[in-house]
Amino acid sequence: MTPTIFWYDYETTGISPRCDRPLQVAGIRTNEALEEVGEPLNLYCRPSDDILPHPAACLVTGITPATLERQGLCEAHFMTRLHAELAQPGTCTAGYNSIRFDDEVTRHGLYRTFFDPYAREWQGGNSRWDLIDLVRAAYALRPEGLVWPQDDGRVSLKLERLSVANGLEHLQAHDALSDVRATIALARLVRDRQPRLYDYLYRLRRKQQVLEQIQLLKPFVHVSGRFSAARHFLSVVLPLAWHPVNRNALIVCDLQADPSPLWRESAQTLRKRLYTRRDELGDELPVPLKLIHVNRCPVIAPMGVLRQEDIQRLELDVDGCHRNAESLRAHQPDWQDRLEEIYREDPVPGPDDTEQLLYDGFIGDRDRRLCERVRNAQPHELAGQWGFADPRLAELLFRYRARNFPESLSAEERQQWWAFCRRRLSEPECGAPNTLERFEAQAGQLLEGASADQANLLRQWQAHAEQLRIRYGL
Repeated sequence: MTPTIFWYDYETTGISPRCDRPLQVAGIRTNEALEEVGEPLNLYCRPSDDILPHPAACLVTGITPATLERQGLCEAHFMTRLHAELAQPGTCTAGYNSIRFDDEVTRHGLYRTFFDPYAREWQGGNSRWDLIDLVRAAYALRPEGLVWPQDDGRVSLKLERLSVANGLEHLQAHDALSDVRATIALARLVRDRQPRLYDYLYRLRRKQQVLEQIQLLKPFVHVSGRFSAARHFLSVVLPLAWHPVNRNALIVCDLQADPSPLWRESAQTLRKRLYTRRDELGDELPVPLKLIHVNRCPVIAPMGVLRQEDIQRLELDVDGCHRNAESLRAHQPDWQDRLEEIYREDPVPGPDDTEQLLYDGFIGDRDRRLCERVRNAQPHELAGQWGFADPRLAELLFRYRARNFPESLSAEERQQWWAFCRRRLSEPECGAPNTLERFEAQAGQLLEGASADQANLLRQWQAHAEQLRIRYGL
């Protein structure tokens, strides 16, 4: 089994992996030397009638309804083709911001189409990685050899800006295949200019390698998009404890902030502040806690990675960080129980829509076998009762049939699907990416400042929306 990296990128109906849908995916497989192997993948996905994109996303992707109608696959066939690539043994799936976005789009798409949402990430020696965190780490720790573009005095790590600044070919930003080629070119550049950093972080795609770097109450360097560009996306953190519910989450304290609220305030107060936006805190101190997910390729490194010139450039108060760490160790009996109380429950109520309940629990073994039978069934075999134990799956199956195999629906089910689409297109609480009313308002606003090409694209999508309005009597 030869290890390979499958670099991929989506264009979608919006920015929510849970609600929005893929319109296009492109992927290129390379070996670990970043040389292309095999043929590129480039697929379009035709959205079902209950899915309306955000007009702003339409302008970003440039994809027309006619392209999707002509070249698009139904979601079941689209995800089947993509899954075949992602699940090849020895594959590391990678992209630019892929762990937080593209992989989430993939998981939700696989869930909706009765695949195991997670197996392809680890079975067969597989793994996943994200170039954006390598780029953040290069900027913070080893910036030499790359050009770092600025926007209003702050670095911009947008793929298209980095490509232009460093002379990399990026023919059409926000075309999925072009974005993938630009991502690979950027990976080659970082690997060429900072090979030790590249190799170190590539190893951290394995959870065990991450765990070997962690010792509770021993500080380490952490790079994350949660830290601002003004801080070079970096801080020194102290690992305090493992999350009481999520065994892959490590609770850390940002040592550049005052840690005293952790032992001076109640758990209830800390919990409220932790989930309050910083600009809404007023005079209250923010809570300097953060989660590091060891299964999401985090950028962590021992303190020794910081050279003296790095400390000066980053304006890090390393002595202050060590003093804060010592205070935390001294007050451990005071904050230890508070952490469990803070993190024991999810602070945000979950969604109600079945399609958004991926993280409500794993599918059981018996149901997984039934899901495989669903995927392999002929359309006429999909009707009837399947006897799922998991309450999510019966509703998922109805939607799966209606979107992908409408010929499997009875007359009564077709009427049920019509009513479902009508609600989704008109009622925001039904969980669709957009409603007709919001779509028209958003498109109207964008048309005011649109170029001729943008206006033409928006009008094509408006015509598509009008067809849906007529079809569903709205």
